[in-house]
Amino acid sequence: AIINAVAVLVIACPCALGLATPTAIMVGTGVAARHGILIKDAQALEMAHAVTTVAFDKTGTLTEGRPTLSAVHAAAGQRDTDVLRLAGALQRTSEQPLARAVLERVKVEQISVPAAHHARALPGRGLQAQVDGRMLSLGSTRLLQEVGAQPGALALAATRLEAEGRTIAWLIDHHAVPAAVLGVLAFGDP
Repeated sequence: AIINAVAVLVIACPCALGLATPTAIMVGTGVAARHGILIKDAQALEMAHAVTTVAFDKTGTLTEGRPTLSAVHAAAGQRDTDVLRLAGALQRTSEQPLARAVLERVKVEQISVPAAHHARALPGRGLQAQVDGRMLSLGSTRLLQEVGAQPGALALAATRLEAEGRTIAWLIDHHAVPAAVLGVLAFGDP
């Protein structure tokens, strides 16, 4: 009797037994993707019911993905607008989200940005280009250490901004000997 009942169900209701689950998974992952949640495959989704702990191991995992420029601090003898102008010139050569944040701020503050020449990416560290006859870099603390530039009084501001969860980028002038820090930019992402 059980075999006959199951046979009738399989023949009469294939949607309920064979198509409903894959369709629900496909629709569910599509809706999740529209909300920024990416699911590797159906197997990962099926195993998710056993998850008891989730650990996020990198900055940026839980953000909107639209960073904004939250602070600009100029070194002694520099102005914030000059740091932003030079950073904008460098970032005009990049398509990175942080570049868009700088360029958006430059546009809002109506700062004219000079042309950058001989731009090149420094993988994992930042970017470099010639602006106004000077070789400049905009990059990470790792880049700052590699070129031997000293942050001076900006080190305290950078430490405070990093403690707030900001991403730091240093504007470095390679024309000076030794390389000089012109300013620090801080980015945040809600």
